[in-house]
Amino acid sequence: MNTFERSGKHLAIQSWQKINSNLIAGFTTREGGNSTMPFHSMNMGFHVNDNPDMVRKNRKLFADEIGFSVENWVGSKQVHAKNIVKITKEDRGLGALDFETAIPDADGLYTSDENILLTSLYADCVPLYFYSPNDNLIGLAHAGWKGTVAKIGPSMITMWQDKENVDVKSVLAAIGPSIGQCCYEVDDVVINEVNIALGVDNVDKVYKKNEAGNYQLNLKKLNEVLLLRAGVLPENMIVSDQCTSCQNDVFFSHRKDRGKTGRMMSYIGRKGD
Repeated sequence: MNTFERSGKHLAIQSWQKINSNLIAGFTTREGGNSTMPFHSMNMGFHVNDNPDMVRKNRKLFADEIGFSVENWVGSKQVHAKNIVKITKEDRGLGALDFETAIPDADGLYTSDENILLTSLYADCVPLYFYSPNDNLIGLAHAGWKGTVAKIGPSMITMWQDKENVDVKSVLAAIGPSIGQCCYEVDDVVINEVNIALGVDNVDKVYKKNEAGNYQLNLKKLNEVLLLRAGVLPENMIVSDQCTSCQNDVFFSHRKDRGKTGRMMSYIGRKGD
């Protein structure tokens, strides 16, 4: 089910935006920007050796499109782990117009403050989104295979329960566009870690063996299973069916583009007065 709907040149979680008209959440594409090959054209990442002036232009262009000033964006230096940081108004602008000021060593961000746009960068990894309407909490997590087996998704849920007194039954979760099982081939090293995370070998059918003797891993499904086990209700979960590798005309793909490519951006924020 494709729950990330087209809105201009980006994708929006419109079902959440219908719950709260001040909420915006979604995922950029590679379309409509200023960057040149191999980052053409809406590259949002400063860390991939694109011209930083082009990245700034892309970010400001997108800020205008969604009506959320780039000075209020917050980004992090992602390290494929499970560290999660709570963001406050004092953090606004960090990582917005350069890489150097980004929040260090964090793959998860959340906030209860308005007028902050949380952002995270992707080129095949899984973007996770979290929203608790009852508690005015929003969050993002970057889940590559390492972050996934480290359970960054469940870690966000646990942090909200422990630090914010959130009832997990009120939490909405979304899993965005990423590389699909069709294109994500992994080896025994990865699968061993997957089995440890699951607690039993492939109990939820998140991977299958291929003809080469390796495995096709459904990383979105693995994140879904782990979030459901953490207590997120099935009816509160939405999962994109879009593969970033298959749809290379729409998305950047680290695998498809052999490592030299741009980055899409996940985002979530609440507009205030």
